[in-house]
Amino acid sequence: MAVLKVRRYGDPVLRRHATAVETVTPDVRRLVEDMIDTMYDEVGIGLAAPQVGASVRLLVVGDEEGRGAQALVNPAITAQGGKVTAEEGCLSLPGIFAQVTRSEWVTLEAQDLDGVLFIDRLEPVVRDRIKRRIKKDGFSEDAAHRAFAL
Repeated sequence: MAVLKVRRYGDPVLRRHATAVETVTPDVRRLVEDMIDTMYDEVGIGLAAPQVGASVRLLVVGDEEGRGAQALVNPAITAQGGKVTAEEGCLSLPGIFAQVTRSEWVTLEAQDLDGVLFIDRLEPVVRDRIKRRIKKDGFSEDAAHRAFAL
């Protein structure tokens, strides 16, 4: 594992459209390990692949509860709502902090390093029931704040 160079504001890779990770290869796994080392070395709580020069849709986030870091492959926001303003910083803009307004909550869909989604980890009967319900009813605007039991 290695600590990578964090690209700073002004580096063109930070503005490039990142491409999807097609397959989780040993190189992608190594990149994740190196990104985690880099994030902690820089005392960060998250790091996106473009910040270390890799223009792919991959990020790592630290866990405030001390369970370690998690990699998110091809993350996509599927729902969001509310507004909250808080002070933020960025490893690509070291030493600069400012008030940023973002969504108060988001729902993400992402693969783990094995390409497995939440729904893939369910028992087949439960997974099929959920898929049928989604196909029939879709998702409501406030789906992230409501749950349904099977």
